[in-house]
Amino acid sequence: MIIDDPEALASLTEASDAYEAALQHNDLDTMDQLFWDNSRTTRFGARENLHGISEIREFRIQRPGGAPARDNLRRTIAVFGPDHGHCAIEFRYRGNGALGRQTQMWVRLDGAWRVVGAHISLLPT
Repeated sequence: MIIDDPEALASLTEASDAYEAALQHNDLDTMDQLFWDNSRTTRFGARENLHGISEIREFRIQRPGGAPARDNLRRTIAVFGPDHGHCAIEFRYRGNGALGRQTQMWVRLDGAWRVVGAHISLLPT
């Protein structure tokens, strides 16, 4: 297995950048496209556990104003072979200064990177 193949790493970094931009602009269509359209996709948030793309979509639609504004402090991306990757981000919310963490498991399906599992948590203040 090749770890951090340059093409795979560059394309996953591009997908992660697209997700982060969509998150900050509350671009629901792009965020939706970047998640695996499957009932086994998971997103565990700071206050919610979402199982399946339907629950993830509904959560985003119901969230007033989108995700809170944040500054990403550190990001680590690794790819394993051509089609599996992991992304970890440390961030700070702009409004209250809270520190948080986001991890995403990505898989390249039909030539496009998709999040298959995500976890967001906040550090105790």
